[in-house]
Amino acid sequence: MYELKIITHLAAAHQLRESQGQCERLHGHNWKIEVTVKGEKLGKTGILVDFKDIKDATARVVQGLDHQFLNELEPFEKANPSSENIAHHIFDGLSKELNTVGVEVSRVTAWESESACATYIAR
Repeated sequence: MYELKIITHLAAAHQLRESQGQCERLHGHNWKIEVTVKGEKLGKTGILVDFKDIKDATARVVQGLDHQFLNELEPFEKANPSSENIAHHIFDGLSKELNTVGVEVSRVTAWESESACATYIAR
């Protein structure tokens, strides 16, 4: 099994509803987003998938979140825009774009700080 990983960033503001702490107040993060895809067989060129394809798909998905107030976006109107839900949202968007025969998104990690992250992993 092969895994490829790319890293990108996004900046956004959010409020964690009903968290009963400081995170319930409006605040922002500069998230680091790690995207991992996996597959068993390399193509004729000796690669699983071009890194550029992963980066381009990730840019399209993350573009809708970057420099936004996440609570106002449709995916987070009811679900809290937590790092867990952000990772899941990006995973779902990337899966629609990248999952093909032999290649699939295996995990997305959203780092909200250097010491705290959440990962959504394929079932």
